[in-house]
Amino acid sequence: MVLQSKSLVSTSPGPDPATSIAEERANATFDPVDMHAVIEGSPEKAQKILELYQSLERDPILAPSFRDYELSRDENREQTTARIARMTQYVENEPYEDFWRRLNLMTVYDPSLGIRISVNLGLFINCIRGNGTDAQYNYWCVEKEARHMKQLWGCFGMTELGHGSNAAGVETTATFDEKTDEFIINTPHIGATKWWIGGAAHSATHCVVYARLIIKGKDYGVKTFVVPLRDSRHQLMPGVAIGDIGSKMGREGVDNGWIQFSKVRIPRFFMLQKFCKVDRSGKVELPPLEQLSYISLLQGRVGMASDSYRICARFVTIATRYAVGRRQFKSDQREDEKEETQLINYPLHQRRLMPYLALAYAMGLGTDRLERQHAETVKTLEDAVAKKNEKAIYAALANTKSLFVDSAALKSTLTWLAEQCITETRQACGGSGYSAYSGFGKSYADWVVQCTWEGDNNVLGMSAGRTLIKNIQTVLEKDVKIKGSTHYLSDAKEYLNRRYYLKREDQLTAIEVLRALEVLIVRVAAAAAEKQEQLESWDAVSYERVLLSKLHAHHYLLETLFLATRKAQKPEISYILSKVTKLYFLTNVLEAFARDFVSYAVVKPQLSLAISSKFVPASCLEVRGQAIPLVDSFQQPDGFLNSAIGVYDGNLYENYFKVVKTHNDPTKTKAPYSSDLEDMLNRGSVLQRARFERDTEASKKLSS
Repeated sequence: MVLQSKSLVSTSPGPDPATSIAEERANATFDPVDMHAVIEGSPEKAQKILELYQSLERDPILAPSFRDYELSRDENREQTTARIARMTQYVENEPYEDFWRRLNLMTVYDPSLGIRISVNLGLFINCIRGNGTDAQYNYWCVEKEARHMKQLWGCFGMTELGHGSNAAGVETTATFDEKTDEFIINTPHIGATKWWIGGAAHSATHCVVYARLIIKGKDYGVKTFVVPLRDSRHQLMPGVAIGDIGSKMGREGVDNGWIQFSKVRIPRFFMLQKFCKVDRSGKVELPPLEQLSYISLLQGRVGMASDSYRICARFVTIATRYAVGRRQFKSDQREDEKEETQLINYPLHQRRLMPYLALAYAMGLGTDRLERQHAETVKTLEDAVAKKNEKAIYAALANTKSLFVDSAALKSTLTWLAEQCITETRQACGGSGYSAYSGFGKSYADWVVQCTWEGDNNVLGMSAGRTLIKNIQTVLEKDVKIKGSTHYLSDAKEYLNRRYYLKREDQLTAIEVLRALEVLIVRVAAAAAEKQEQLESWDAVSYERVLLSKLHAHHYLLETLFLATRKAQKPEISYILSKVTKLYFLTNVLEAFARDFVSYAVVKPQLSLAISSKFVPASCLEVRGQAIPLVDSFQQPDGFLNSAIGVYDGNLYENYFKVVKTHNDPTKTKAPYSSDLEDMLNRGSVLQRARFERDTEASKKLSS
């Protein structure tokens, strides 16, 4: 008898992952649409996300496909350029906020496109907006239409071959020539070569160059200058040398390049002068708040934190659906079942996936908060600067400093966690996860650079941690109150005097763990402050600084998740969110930092052991029961996931097989190199290939 499946003929019953997925979905205790609105921060934002997904899915150029996984470097760049051209139509016709959200979504499946546009519209334009005068911004970005990706294309010239994270140490020079009223931009040696500059190799017409301001032999530190790279015919300007830096681990659609300047002259007014000013005579007016010039970098960090959420949601969705649909072996707890056991029903598999599902929820809510915080902070500061209201500027500085810490801690911590998430979810999909068509391989290679650029994660972590230590020193020495997201540091004296904070099982609630996390942060920071003062070295507490950054990031996420659970209007949403929250703090906080919680006497050792051996497995099982509706709540469509094994309907085997056959023509049974294989396999014997010169007959003849 022939059994007809959905799209293929089977002669006996085969695996039916689609039914397994459908059964899970039927048991949902909440509406994923309602949950999506919670994760995104509001129903309005959730609706906009869905509208953008629909638009991208229908767009013939922007929509992803499985072909994306097979492109060469040149094909990648051609595709990316075509998509950029398509995006220019959107930037001219939709609100800027919607365009950036569209770009944010596309970056998850086409990060090459995301970074090429973000370097231009984000880093280049934001640098001019943040460091230039109103007239300079209006000239470069409005009149020349750079903000609409028209007339000119900008790149961001900070990193050098010899200096990356240490931006203050770059060695490109900008020497003022009083006679001609010009700056001379120069690359004095190979180490000062601008390196990794996205878009420089072939695209950029202009660059915001970070260079040392030299006037009358005096070095005034690093400032920013707009330097033309190519003329209207896209030919390199005199004195400008540019090349491609070649193949990378990923993001091959980005034309990263190197730039060398040989005494390139630019007008004095090409220097961005919102803060630092240089007049015709060479007189320098230094800003009182020069650190404000770096606020233009924060949008990129905020965006990368948001990208971390969406990339985790993407691969947790794929791996969870695969784990429900895939059956393998028989569990010793389910030996009476006729079928093999679903992967997701193995306790170890739950431990591998469910904590990342909970983490993705925390990331989604936390990064929505960070986006709103960034928008409000920047607007408040820009309004104060525009009005030249010194009092308002200083008032806004407290929020700005908090944003520096939050964005640094979250960018570094979340990009690290996302890298771990992609790796673990890939392995959880077994051999299928290794296929390019699952989506993991290309995405991992594209993703990991996020841990390095726009602030190396360890350097950002040390920066955030140093601020926390300094704040603790201020609280303990001067008894001041800290504002912003690190407000809990104000309770330092109380937290230092307690013994174990978490002692019993009934204390494992979100609010209690949040307080325990605050106690740990305070104790680590206080110990680090004492160590730093004794050794008079910040390097000596580098480890503690990075640890503090990670702990603060988790405090930010847990606090946001806790508040969202309390504010949820529907009880079924609040209930499952409380389960997700518990799994998040049990695994990503208490278990992940168990050594530190015990070492600093915040959690009793016996409770820490019980958390790993008893409470985590139980919590994983609770969340596992709603795993499919929880990943459905991310509302990421199949086209966006672009994974042969992560389809919504769960029909993973037929879908995977169809993709393989579509992209690898089965009628081509011979390869271009088949003749080499045939010659190899059909080669004659050793004697034959030696012309029978060593056989018995030859021996007789030669010996006679």
